Amino acid sequence: MIMNKHKKRYEELINLLNDASDAYYNGREELMSNYEWDALFDELVKLETETGYVLPNSPTQKTGAEENAGEREAHEFPALSLAKTKEVSELQKWAEEKPVWISWKLDGLTLVLTYDGGKLSRILTRGNGTTGTNITYLKYSIKGFPLKIKYKGHMVVRGEATISYTDFELINDTMEDEDEKYANPRNLASGTLSLDDAEKVKERHVHFNAFTLVYVEDDIKSWGERMDFLEGEGFTVVDRKMVNADELPYAIENWTRKVESGQMDLPVDGLVICYEDTEYASSGSVTGHHATKAGYAFKWQDVSAQSELLYVEWSCAASTISPVAVFQPVQLEGTTVSRASLCNISEMERLGIGKSCTLEVIKANKIIPKCIAVKNAVGDFDIPTNCPVCGAQTQIRISPKSKTKTLHCTNPDCTAKHVKKFTRFVSKSGMDIDGLSIQTMLKFMNEGFLKEFADIYHLSAHAETIKQMEGFGEKSCANMMAAIEKSRQVHPVHFIYALCIPMIGIDAGKKMIARDGFDGFLDRLESGRGFEDIEGIGPEKSGSIMEWYKNNQNRYSLKELLKEVTIEKVSPKPKEEGKCAGLTFVITGDVHHYHNRDAFKAYVESEGGKVTGSVTSKTNYLVNNDLASNSSKNRKAKELGIPIISEDDFVEQFA
Repeated sequence: MIMNKHKKRYEELINLLNDASDAYYNGREELMSNYEWDALFDELVKLETETGYVLPNSPTQKTGAEENAGEREAHEFPALSLAKTKEVSELQKWAEEKPVWISWKLDGLTLVLTYDGGKLSRILTRGNGTTGTNITYLKYSIKGFPLKIKYKGHMVVRGEATISYTDFELINDTMEDEDEKYANPRNLASGTLSLDDAEKVKERHVHFNAFTLVYVEDDIKSWGERMDFLEGEGFTVVDRKMVNADELPYAIENWTRKVESGQMDLPVDGLVICYEDTEYASSGSVTGHHATKAGYAFKWQDVSAQSELLYVEWSCAASTISPVAVFQPVQLEGTTVSRASLCNISEMERLGIGKSCTLEVIKANKIIPKCIAVKNAVGDFDIPTNCPVCGAQTQIRISPKSKTKTLHCTNPDCTAKHVKKFTRFVSKSGMDIDGLSIQTMLKFMNEGFLKEFADIYHLSAHAETIKQMEGFGEKSCANMMAAIEKSRQVHPVHFIYALCIPMIGIDAGKKMIARDGFDGFLDRLESGRGFEDIEGIGPEKSGSIMEWYKNNQNRYSLKELLKEVTIEKVSPKPKEEGKCAGLTFVITGDVHHYHNRDAFKAYVESEGGKVTGSVTSKTNYLVNNDLASNSSKNRKAKELGIPIISEDDFVEQFA
């Protein structure tokens, strides 16, 4: 019989852990770190072991929280969770004398894919392990798996949908609504896959990583061969290595070092081992929600360090001004750490940050520095009244949904709110400047180095300061400065794209430059003539360009940029000139001579031709490397008597 004091603590632990799991699995604000969750979970397990008292809603009896939205369906094969340990010796004991595979325990959202007749038929989230949410409608929005496979039998694959740290930081830094921000990549992946907007999901670069072939009609007993089979069918498959029990400590040390050294852009929260012999693996029993021989998860022991807070630095990204703790450098997981995000005002209050205090810091999943506790706090922390980027007044806002307190800049024209424009400016299609990530530019904005596009060309004046900034050094700074100098010579189409004129992309830029050249583009702006007489521009795009130019700030930005760059001379090409002049092409299928279909299209247009998306009576040629294909475009071309040529035929006639 469980004593009342133990029963009260037991039920408290269940509520705390279930609430935290519900937030974690459903993409809401994180209630506690993995470090805190693991400590409470270990306490719960100890209580259950000592008392024998286990409730059905205990986290030890569940595989995870259930998603709130979407149509729920039963799993064909239950998606059971793995037993976990932080002791290598337990893994060795479990492995016995049998060969095992070691792979990453990816920190994302588990998905189960079903294939029939060579086609993807269903995608389910893991849900509670028995039922999951059907998200098949997102099949075009997630990378890492094929929609069609060579194998025609019934097949079930399980894997992890992840968002990289790079994409996570990029997405979070450009979210203006604090309620949309996420605590970590796993949280973001979960929240993203609950969206109804397939295009928005696609923009976030969710990637599927297969980690097991659950079922296949063919007799493949080797786990390694099953993973090779998936790879051959076009799946992204987790990294893996076969070892024996004696080799496990060395293998785990090596894999752990990869995470600690920053080699991993994918979020991982441990390692997994499973048996090479899948027949033996399936012979185990099911205890609670764990299959005893299906696999074993290894989680790292979290190592914490204590340090004295030096000051809180406030950085503006989009409209949110976020606090970062700067403290005396400490050694943590093999690296020197001196900074950790404090997220927002509410988190600072929860931790009890003072004007001075001692911080306890960990590296969450061995990567992200995180403050988990505070002691010896003296005084109250200061909240800045002015934006660090533009100096405008700040404002504390309380989210209506989560009640989170965040600090915001009140200036709608603050440079940090337009960081997406700077990202477009430096992109490959724009000025093509390597080394200026969105996070780097936000740092420079907060230092006061960047206010206008033209300021990029004055960063050399701050080179000595930049070399001392975190993430920089002599070489990386020199490389960035060289890329900036190289970009001073720019093609007019890329320059127009970089200006961030609404509705104007590369195609519109090509049309304007082909008609009048860059001098003609400037003349139309200054004279107010507009661009609607140019084919493919029309009144709406022309109006957008002229509206952009009416803005004093945009005119000033363009004037300052033209002092810094040299626009390459590109003569307007009369329509009657060029090897493709007057011809309309449709390009379909894979290409091999050109880098991709966009490059193919660019060549046709540079030679006076036109590329459209559908075959009509006005089409002159359909280019398709599969001449015998029975596709709708091939059939339409045959009906209309339009020549179907291969890419090699095109090169021979028009290149």
